Amino acid sequence: MPELPEVEVTRIGISNYINSNTIKRIVAYSTNLRWPISPDIFSILPGETINSVERRGKYLLLKCQSGILLIHLGMTGQLRIVTTTCTPEKHDHLDIVFIDEVVLRLNDARRFGSVFWVDSNLEHKFIEQMGPEPLSEEFDGNYLYQKSRGRKIIVKKFLLDQQVVAGIGNIYANEALFHAGIHPSIPAGRISKVRYKNLVVAIKLVLATSIKLGGTMIDFRDGTEKNGHFPQKFSVYNRSGRPCTICGTQIQYKRVMRRSIYFCKSCQK
Repeated sequence: MPELPEVEVTRIGISNYINSNTIKRIVAYSTNLRWPISPDIFSILPGETINSVERRGKYLLLKCQSGILLIHLGMTGQLRIVTTTCTPEKHDHLDIVFIDEVVLRLNDARRFGSVFWVDSNLEHKFIEQMGPEPLSEEFDGNYLYQKSRGRKIIVKKFLLDQQVVAGIGNIYANEALFHAGIHPSIPAGRISKVRYKNLVVAIKLVLATSIKLGGTMIDFRDGTEKNGHFPQKFSVYNRSGRPCTICGTQIQYKRVMRRSIYFCKSCQK
């Protein structure tokens, strides 16, 4: 599932092609995603110019004069830069065609993504409920410590709550907890302020490094599709049975609440 770094890498890559570009038409091959694609876009978007391409959590915000096109990539969604001569393939759902014949194409094999149109004077309910951006100054150890008080949920699950912090997913929660030396199964309310400060530093470092390396999935920065390089930096994620990069202890794997947990029992307490 695309997490914050993958969405940010996508944002950077598509911005080069669509920012300040004017939409010519919208073509839908299928409107049935997790929720039906907003029907308003077919009449509203032609003639609109993309003023900015922004990100909030795992959502992409294509801002126009009349409103915002809000895109979530779900579990398998991808945004591809193609041209009008490229024949749609299986699992292609939507084309945003620009006047220079550049096409922003949404592909989503499992159809868990979403496309919403939001009027410029409104904010979508999913965005309203989000916590702070993890790379922002607002997100610090004091904030995370206060949000965790009285919480019995394990810290791994706590970090995945988008109302606590926006955009952190399974991969980066595992990696950040390892770098902070915190066991993922500890109740969030039992972690000290000092350890939360260390965790915030780890979260910011892991996310920034992944963005720099193109994420874990697709790198759009030059308009082509290729694998991101962050998996080469994994310390625990998807490394069960392999030696810890710090102490050599075998990395452990568990399933908790339908989520994968990777950790080093020696380094994480």
